[in-house]
Amino acid sequence: MGAWQLLLVGLVLLLGLFGVLVPGVPGPWLVWAAVMWWALHVRTGPAWWLLVGASGLMLVTQVVVWQLPARRVRPLGVTGRMVAYAGTGALLGFVLLPVVGVVPGFVGGIYLAERLRLGGHGQAAAATRAVMRSAGTSVLVQLSACLLVVAAWVGAVLAG
Repeated sequence: MGAWQLLLVGLVLLLGLFGVLVPGVPGPWLVWAAVMWWALHVRTGPAWWLLVGASGLMLVTQVVVWQLPARRVRPLGVTGRMVAYAGTGALLGFVLLPVVGVVPGFVGGIYLAERLRLGGHGQAAAATRAVMRSAGTSVLVQLSACLLVVAAWVGAVLAG
């Protein structure tokens, strides 16, 4: 697979990560489709194992998300700034403390956005809890799975 094709797969993976944060965009499916495209073109053992692992993880993620309450973000006033802070926090947390850092990074990003918007700790903490109860948990589950698949893909590309 050439450098341009790897770049395009990487861009689709990045689009999938952003798609998790934007309602209505099928982010996890974009991540899975990019890994499938890569595996079909590379045709190595690690590529097939990554595709199988990504497929299993995405299926488990969908089952978990279906078991969570429905996403209701409109009444909470979820803004683009909050989504950007939460996504950035999750990515930083994932990089600084692999795999488990996505949770405190995501929640911390929401808290920081609410703290800047509302001003006080008590109000920001209450707003963060409300966001996490209504929509944050399902987004966090999907984002964690997608980050894990993207990190595995980057590792597989660098290794071989």
